[in-house]
Amino acid sequence: MSKKKLKKKFYEKELARLQVELVKLQEWIKAKGLRVVVLFEGRDAAGKGGVIKRITQELNPRICRVVALGTPTEKEKTQWYFQRYVAQLPAVGEMVLFDRSWYNRAGVEHVMGFCTKHEYEQFLFDCPDFERMLMRSGIILIKYWFSISDEAQEERFQRRNTDPVRRWKLSPMDVLSRSKWVDYSKAKDVMFKYTDIKESRWYVVDADDKKRARLNCIHHLLSKIPYKNLTPKPIVLPPRQKDTGYKRPPINSQHFIPSVY
Repeated sequence: MSKKKLKKKFYEKELARLQVELVKLQEWIKAKGLRVVVLFEGRDAAGKGGVIKRITQELNPRICRVVALGTPTEKEKTQWYFQRYVAQLPAVGEMVLFDRSWYNRAGVEHVMGFCTKHEYEQFLFDCPDFERMLMRSGIILIKYWFSISDEAQEERFQRRNTDPVRRWKLSPMDVLSRSKWVDYSKAKDVMFKYTDIKESRWYVVDADDKKRARLNCIHHLLSKIPYKNLTPKPIVLPPRQKDTGYKRPPINSQHFIPSVY
């Protein structure tokens, strides 16, 4: 039985409250020198980007940054598989959100044949040790899988296809994935079998309802890192400098943009 649709007023109020808490978490990460990595994986159109957008909306991009790597270059293809992801890991006082991550190898690369069987099997063998190594180094690693039904994904694909503003989100790879729904499901099951380890669990987000998924994911993320409120107190602003005869240049000497609105 489906839940009632969240009221817009409640959703916006709760999102604003959670975003205040995210700012507190940001200040805690900075003050305590934490290194946080959050992975966002899941089906195409499951809403990963929407959650990431709401998480980062009020945060300092110098502390919380998003990594969304494209197709590896020819040089990167010859490197150790995890190498280009290691280069994006956080320094002290940073949180990095991976919009898709090294798990590309267990998903799209495997299903679409972009890697060999040996490379795929090697990844499943190496990944748990790689993540244990990250955590031994002091990195806090949190992994989210966004689960969406076939019906909900199809609805979102159709909406994107008819909306010029959203159509760019519907990539050729997304279209091709529609014909491989079962293959992706099997790949996800195998991925969980090997990489859902006790030191680094997969947390599944029910993503059929976008608004609930956003609130639930942010709420859970906040619960995974104990923090205290270190928000700076309001600053006492110094008085403005007094005008001692400064003259602004004529308005017509500057190139203003047209006042269309």
